[in-house]
Amino acid sequence: MRKIADAFKDRKAFIPFITAGDPDLATTEALIKIAADAGAALIEIGIPFSDPIAEGPVIQEADIRALAAGTTVDGIFVMAARLRETIDIPMVLMGYANPFFHYGYDAFFKRCAEVGIDGAIIPDIPFEEKHEAADAAGQYGVAVLSMIAPTSEERIQKIAAEAQGFIYLVSSMGVTGMRSAITTDLGAMVSAIRQVTDVPIGIGFGIHTPQQAAEMAAIADGAIVGSAIVNLVAEHGRNAGPAVEDYVKQMVAAVCQVPVR
Repeated sequence: MRKIADAFKDRKAFIPFITAGDPDLATTEALIKIAADAGAALIEIGIPFSDPIAEGPVIQEADIRALAAGTTVDGIFVMAARLRETIDIPMVLMGYANPFFHYGYDAFFKRCAEVGIDGAIIPDIPFEEKHEAADAAGQYGVAVLSMIAPTSEERIQKIAAEAQGFIYLVSSMGVTGMRSAITTDLGAMVSAIRQVTDVPIGIGFGIHTPQQAAEMAAIADGAIVGSAIVNLVAEHGRNAGPAVEDYVKQMVAAVCQVPVR
C-alpha cells in the first residue's frame, strides 16, 4: 500500500487508465510499458465488464471490444505478472464488483499480490459496504482505493479518514468522458479531505488536455486520464503505441511543472 502513496512522493502524478484487452492483451501490455517509460507515476488497468455503469461511451465501447477479444481476469493477471518483471511503478485494477465477487475476494486479492498488483478501485461498491472487499485485500497487502464524488458531501471526511493508497476524487457528476470544462468546487473538497488525512489525491473524470491536467495537479496531487487514451487506442488499434507515448509525455510534463507544496 505504501508503494502507491510513494508514487506521489516529491512530484505531481500523472495516472493513465488503459482498458485491458482492447484490442488485445498483447497491445495492452505494450501500452502499459510505454506509459510507464514515458513517465506515468501509476497505471490504472480497467477490467472489461458488460455493464460498466460509471463509464461513458468511449470506455463502454472499449469494454465491448475487449470482451469480444476474449479478455479474462486470469489473462489480465498473467499480463500483469509479465509487466512486473519490467516496470516498477504501481499497477491498480479498476473493475466492477461482479468480476471480483465471482472470482472470490480472497482468491482475487491473493492473485493480485502474487502478480504485483498493488490496489483496486471498485466504483459500484458503496463505502459502507467496502469492507467485504477491503478485508480480504488487506490480508494480502493490496489497497482498495476510495472514491469521493461531488455527491459525497457530508460523507467526504468519513470516506477520507479510512482511505489508503490514494483517493480517487471524481471531478464531475455523470460518467467518464472528456469535458470542455470542470466546474465542481474541487478546492473545497480537497480542503475537507485534508482536514482528516494526508493520503494523496488524484482527480479523474473529464480531464483530457495538458492544461486541465496541470490545473487538477495544482488543486490536488495528480491527474487521472482514461477516455482520451482509450480514444487513441480505438483510433489506432494495435499501432497506438506512438500516439499514446506522445500523449502521456505531454501530460506528464504538464503535471510535473506544477510545484509540490
